[in-house]
Amino acid sequence: MKTTLPSFVKTAMAVALFFVTALLSSSVSAQTNPELVFKNPIRISGTNGADGAIYQFSAINSTHNALVKIVGRSSASVRMNDIDLSSSGYNNAFQPRVEYTGNSGGASWWMEFEISFVNSTTQALQVIPGFKATIIDNDGDNSTLNEWVSFYSLNSYTLENNTAITVSDITENIAGNTVVVGKKFDGSSTLYSTGVDTLETTIMTTVTYTSANMIRLRVGGTRTSSSSMGNRIYSIWFKSFEYTTPVTLPVKLTAFNAVLNNNSNKVDITWSTASEINVSHFVVEKSTDGINYSDAGIVFAYGTATEKADYKLSDNIANDQAKIIYYRLRSVDIDGKGQLSATRIIRRNNQEENKITILTYPNPVSNELRITVPSNWQNKKAVYELFNSNGQIAKRSETSNSSQTETINVTNLAPGFYIVRVSCEGQIAQQKIVKH
Repeated sequence: MKTTLPSFVKTAMAVALFFVTALLSSSVSAQTNPELVFKNPIRISGTNGADGAIYQFSAINSTHNALVKIVGRSSASVRMNDIDLSSSGYNNAFQPRVEYTGNSGGASWWMEFEISFVNSTTQALQVIPGFKATIIDNDGDNSTLNEWVSFYSLNSYTLENNTAITVSDITENIAGNTVVVGKKFDGSSTLYSTGVDTLETTIMTTVTYTSANMIRLRVGGTRTSSSSMGNRIYSIWFKSFEYTTPVTLPVKLTAFNAVLNNNSNKVDITWSTASEINVSHFVVEKSTDGINYSDAGIVFAYGTATEKADYKLSDNIANDQAKIIYYRLRSVDIDGKGQLSATRIIRRNNQEENKITILTYPNPVSNELRITVPSNWQNKKAVYELFNSNGQIAKRSETSNSSQTETINVTNLAPGFYIVRVSCEGQIAQQKIVKH
C-alpha cells in the first residue's frame, strides 16, 4: 500500500487482513463472516507509541472489543508514528505506521503487537473460534528494501501458487530446547503495485488460527543499504478475500499423538490425515534434546487419498536413558519434499519424579507471583514460564542460581487462567493459577 507522504519518502504498505472462519482449511475461499471494524482507538494505558501502551478498539463486532498492545521493538530506532492511520488505505482496518530512523546501511527492524479479543461488556478475554490473517501487498521499493510480517502460534498458512513470498521458521528457546513458535513471511524487494491491490495474490499470505483470544504479530522491514525508505505502513483488516489458485498441501494432517505405554516400554505414535496428494511415506523422528533428531521409523503412505487415513508406529524405548523424548512427524512427497508436524513430548516418570511439586502464591494473583521450588532445585539453573489459556508463552524468566522462592511480576498480564511451569535439569513441575 502506498501513502501520500512527502515526496522524498516513497512508502510501501504491507496489509494484513483478518477474517473469521469456522473451518481450518489449506485454501482461502469466499466467506460470509461479517467484517470486524477497527475504528477510533482510545489509548487506555501507557505512553503513546511506547512499549506497554494499550489501545482499545470498541465494538469490532456485536460482542467483542479489541485491545492492541505494543509489546516491543527491535531497537530504539523504531518508532510508531500512528497507531491507526485513517487518512489512507481502509478506514475499517487497524493500520499502524512504523518508522525505522536508524542510519546504518544494512538493517532489519520490527515492532511487535499483541491483539487481545475481549468481551465488550466484561472486558474479559473471549475466544474467537477460528479466523484468518492475510498479508497483502507484501513487497518492496524496487531497490534495496523489502517488508516482512511474522505471526506466532498460527495453525497453518496458505500461499498463492506463484508466490513471491519467502517463508521461514521463527524459533525460541523454551526450557533449553529450540522450538518453532511461528512463521516469518518476507516480501520481495520488487514493487508490485502503486496502491492496494487485493488481486495481486502473488504477494499475499493467509495464516489460520483455529481459535484464540490473543495473538502476536510483528511488522518489519529489511534493507541491504542506506535508504530513506524506513517509514512503512501496515494494515490489519478483518475481512474475507479469495485466492484464485491456492497451494494445495500434499498432506492435511488432522492429528499427531505420542503416548507412553509404561508396561511395554514403548511409545505408541499415531497420526491421521484428511487428504493426501502424491505422498510417498512418513518418517517418525525422535530426539532427546529437542534439537537433534534421528529416524525412529518409516511408514509408507497411501499416496493419494481424499478420505481419513490412520497410521501407527511403536517405538521401543527400553534402552533409552533419556527422561524426556521428543517426537515429530515428517511427511515426504514423491518429489522428496518434506513437511514437519508439531512436536510431541514424552516424559518417563518414576516415583521420585512424581513427587516434584511447586508452590505458587498468592492464587489468585494481581501483581507479584511467588514460586517456591523443591529444595534440590535450589542453586541450580531454572526456567520459569507462564502460559495463557491458548498455550502461548505470556511470561518467561531464567535464573542460573535459583532461590527457594522466586518472584515474577504479572501486573501487565491480562486476567484469566495461566499455567506456571518450572523446569530444572530435565525435570518439570507445573500449577494452574488465576490472574485477577
